[in-house]
Amino acid sequence: MSSTKSNTTTVRQIMMEFANITGLTSGTSSPPKRYLWTDAFAVTNYLQLHNDTNDQKYIDMAVRLVNQVHNVLGRHRSDDYANRKGWISGLSDEEGRKHPTAGGLRIGKERNERAANQAYESEREWSQDGQYFHYNTKWMWALARMYDETSDEKYLRWALELATRSHQGFVHNHEGSKRMYWKMSIDLSRAVVPSMGHHDPLDGLLTYLSLEVRRPSNQSSSLPSLSAEIQDMLDICSGKDWHTTDSLGLGGLLLDVHRGLSLLTTGEAKKEKLLDRLISDTQSSLNHFKSGNSLSYPLAYRLAFRELGLSIGLRAMERIPSKEETENEHLKERQRHLVHMKDSALAENIEAFWLKDENQASRNWKEHQGINMVMLATSLEPDGFIGGHVEAGGGGQTSTSL
Repeated sequence: MSSTKSNTTTVRQIMMEFANITGLTSGTSSPPKRYLWTDAFAVTNYLQLHNDTNDQKYIDMAVRLVNQVHNVLGRHRSDDYANRKGWISGLSDEEGRKHPTAGGLRIGKERNERAANQAYESEREWSQDGQYFHYNTKWMWALARMYDETSDEKYLRWALELATRSHQGFVHNHEGSKRMYWKMSIDLSRAVVPSMGHHDPLDGLLTYLSLEVRRPSNQSSSLPSLSAEIQDMLDICSGKDWHTTDSLGLGGLLLDVHRGLSLLTTGEAKKEKLLDRLISDTQSSLNHFKSGNSLSYPLAYRLAFRELGLSIGLRAMERIPSKEETENEHLKERQRHLVHMKDSALAENIEAFWLKDENQASRNWKEHQGINMVMLATSLEPDGFIGGHVEAGGGGQTSTSL
């Protein structure tokens, strides 16, 4: 879908301010403030601004941000409790620059990670560093979109290497089956929070499939395959319930439906069954959300980035063609469900609320300013993040719809 001039102007203002306050362009002596989830959305926003304006500076900003994230979050912290230095992967400085994601990437939390001999405190853990699988997958996707826009294979290689290492660190055997840890230590040597994230295996599966279809099909390619990792994720996803009452999680499910319609409609029974379960659970979760009144809560009880996650997912659903607009039989068969998951008015309601100056002046906006800014920008101009369908065998995007 085409963007509006007013949205492009707003997104440009947001993303230039973000670049300044996080040290991407400010040129101060302070180290840049990098946070993996936020920066993944930011990269795709700069790519979208380039598509909207044809201004090379936005590609340059995306490249600079990728490099900053790798140089900051791909290395140990300056206050590391064990005084570790250099790349998390343990590679030499030269090799680490060639493979900056080979050890995974830190979250970017303000506090150092919890040491192995320190007791777990649930409230404190939220502000402590480590690695999250769902943050790593967001960065894999940002790198995939960089590959789409630049055709530079190094971005796809970095995404695949991050996928391989993340899988090694987070996926483990448990009582004869595969499971996942929710949070790992910075070096991926130990589980910090051993429970499994609700949607992590689904996120992993669809992200891996998105990378695999971009991988060149020729036998001479040196890019790693994710076929074994994809099978692991399929096994973990089998029989899972995806229902959620969380707006951010619901937005993620809507994005997964959008991705799944092209990545899971392969004729394989296991994938088709997973897609149908995903669509059913997402539809009922959205209906449940709409039956509540969380968007009428006082400002102090609302979190922008969680609501904007939902609006981004709704924007993705808009890009799914109607039954009359597609020749895809898989889409036609599922339209009776998909049509009920499109709600532009709800997305517009969320965006309009968080565009108001008085709401951005609130404490809960300012406490999460960076992530709120970039996700608002993504919701307003979502195609850079949503991306397009890519045919198997490598190459850039073909369309922002299916």
